[in-house]
Amino acid sequence: MISLFIIVFSYLLGSISFSYLIAKKIKQVDIRQHGSGNAGATNTLRLLGIGPAITVLLLDCAKGIVAVYLGLYFSNGDIVIAAACGLAAIIGHNWPIYYGFRGGKGVATTIGVLATLVFFPALISGIIAIISIIITRFVSLGSLLFIINTTLIAIIFRSSFQNPNTLSLFLIAICILSVWRHRANIQRLFTGTENKIGKK
Repeated sequence: MISLFIIVFSYLLGSISFSYLIAKKIKQVDIRQHGSGNAGATNTLRLLGIGPAITVLLLDCAKGIVAVYLGLYFSNGDIVIAAACGLAAIIGHNWPIYYGFRGGKGVATTIGVLATLVFFPALISGIIAIISIIITRFVSLGSLLFIINTTLIAIIFRSSFQNPNTLSLFLIAICILSVWRHRANIQRLFTGTENKIGKK
């Protein structure tokens, strides 16, 4: 029962949309009605600038980190419960109960979850993603590379993790969810119409 409560709490935590709250505070606007319509750090950058965007990025990452650590703490270190909490936080960010179930793509929260669950695969993938973004200026491409590569590397070296098979299933679920949320971005990447970072 405690584990179920923490998973539900992780969803409620993930449902807090910092981009929505900060945009409302600074410009009195609904960020989902501007730019890409996405409630996340990249759209915050386009609408409000680098300072608020970094704030949103860090706070959204923190949601994923806190959710995983809560899962670990209340389950005596069970990585499966921790992964379930992380997935719940991502789902909360994407479909927040407080904002009519209209959220973002969950990238920053996913970064926090993966970096806490499988740190070294996430670190390697993060470096690749940052290089990709610097070269191409496509945030969506970097985000997808981070999530897909983290999943693949973690699965390849899954024997070094607790309960590797179940953890792998959670990682695959997180990866599939992220790819699905980025389906429009993927289509634009293939057609050459995806927005680059810094472009209004």
